[in-house]
Amino acid sequence: MDIVCHVITKLELGGAQEVAMRVVSNLDRRRFRPVLIAGDGGLLTGEAAALEGVEVRLIPSLIREIRPLQDLRALWDLVATFRRLRPKIVHTHSSKAGILGRLAAWLAGVPCILHTIHGYGVTPAQPFWLQRGLIALEWVVGRVTTHWIAVSQADRRQGIEWGLFTASKVSVVRPGIDPAAFAGRIDVTERDRLRAMLGVGPDQLLVGTVSCLKPQKAPEDFIRVAALVCQRVPAAKCVLVGDGAMRPQIEAMLEAEGLRERVTLLGWRRDVASLLKAFDVFVLTSRWEGLPCAILEARASRIPIVATRVGGAAEAIVEGIQGTLCPAGDVRAMAGRVCQILGDERLRADLRNGPQELPEEFTIQETVKQYQSLYTYLLHARRPAEDMMKLQPNRL
Repeated sequence: MDIVCHVITKLELGGAQEVAMRVVSNLDRRRFRPVLIAGDGGLLTGEAAALEGVEVRLIPSLIREIRPLQDLRALWDLVATFRRLRPKIVHTHSSKAGILGRLAAWLAGVPCILHTIHGYGVTPAQPFWLQRGLIALEWVVGRVTTHWIAVSQADRRQGIEWGLFTASKVSVVRPGIDPAAFAGRIDVTERDRLRAMLGVGPDQLLVGTVSCLKPQKAPEDFIRVAALVCQRVPAAKCVLVGDGAMRPQIEAMLEAEGLRERVTLLGWRRDVASLLKAFDVFVLTSRWEGLPCAILEARASRIPIVATRVGGAAEAIVEGIQGTLCPAGDVRAMAGRVCQILGDERLRADLRNGPQELPEEFTIQETVKQYQSLYTYLLHARRPAEDMMKLQPNRL
């Protein structure tokens, strides 16, 4: 049985973390022994520890912030961990864990080193010199990477353009979700009960988002969209599910815009599948993305989607069918489209009651299947070469 280590910086609520946890919990135990390695203090740490058949190892020195001395300690701790475990595969997620985890795996002599790009650490908000520096760092670490995985064709094309990898060194594997948790239909009574819990009356309309309150997700843009929608549609109310470092800024915006009675901040919730069924429109205002799982969850829940055209968003929904995409930062365009959907009761009902299912490529079952096929291929490709090395005479 081959040990497979998945490495991520922190087990907080987020798409990359959810995918890593779903994958390790669904790997075939007859073929692979999964180990999940992460920094300490994440909201999902307890859930990870409860995963049946998954060993969880926490490395406190592995943090998201860039701190050179602590990062060196994290690198050493990862090397020591890999030397003890002796995994056949190390599979990293997210930028920081991707850099340190792959370097550590190489130093520890791990045969197969994979990295999933859940969107790049290079962002439009960074100065040019920092962007070039991060691309150069990814290129260097790419020399010890056996294979790359992109969650979207957009990220695959970007990586090839930057010269991080060739077309033969990268595969596109979607960040799958479990659609069954979101696809179940509820009757009108149950939906009204859910909405009443959110302070939404039978004659009101609910616009919602699910995202971390951090610059990538641009929650301030969601508040600006909410302000315009509430101004134009008196029956509209809005809800933001999520939390993060920008919460004080968002609360100040709500106060300044006079939206305290119209917009609710719910904080982190683990009942997102239920909450989505109460929404009339789902909005995602991200400035950059890989392929957001929140869009997949909204699509599986049959909610009209208004999102920004970033990363793989255009690969996740069919324009004009499941929703529409607007340029990142174009608050007025997004608000206009939300208002249009709120005014079309038949569109909302048709989508909510429609038979369309989430394509198989976006399911966690397909994600695990493709990962396992890739693991098997890479291990078999590696072993003949190792066997040939053993047969060569000692030249010393």
